[in-house]
Amino acid sequence: MPTRERRYGEGLLSAAAVGAVFILIGIVFVTTPNLINDAREFFSDFTTLQVPNTSIQLPAPAHPANHVELYGAVAQFTLGISILQILMLALRLVLRSPTRRTAETVGNLVFWFGATYLIITLLNDATTVETWFMFWAAIIVVLGVSLIARALVLFARR
Repeated sequence: MPTRERRYGEGLLSAAAVGAVFILIGIVFVTTPNLINDAREFFSDFTTLQVPNTSIQLPAPAHPANHVELYGAVAQFTLGISILQILMLALRLVLRSPTRRTAETVGNLVFWFGATYLIITLLNDATTVETWFMFWAAIIVVLGVSLIARALVLFARR
């Protein structure tokens, strides 16, 4: 059973992380002046499109290459979250956090860095509908890899 001090430390760590996320959101809004308009244009561009080489219809922007500024803001946010996860992992190791919390942070770190890489690589001024759907398929792969990373930490600590 965790000691009261350990639970208190975990609570402070979580509160600091939430505060950092709010700061990060503020930074993204300050550095991307038309972010609300960009988001509005992005969502108004949504329609139902056929996934290439299938008969499946899914929502997607009709002109995915037109939203580079929004993709940049999202990439900036995901990179910030990735850096936050590195700091959280370092603090969790120093504070000897419970294994499940450390494993969760490792999984989050893998996911956010993977998402950042995919956004920077696939979502740009050359993005097509096919690339848009490839991005989401790759996000699912990154999610799976992050769950495996989490499981490996849990397994290694047993």
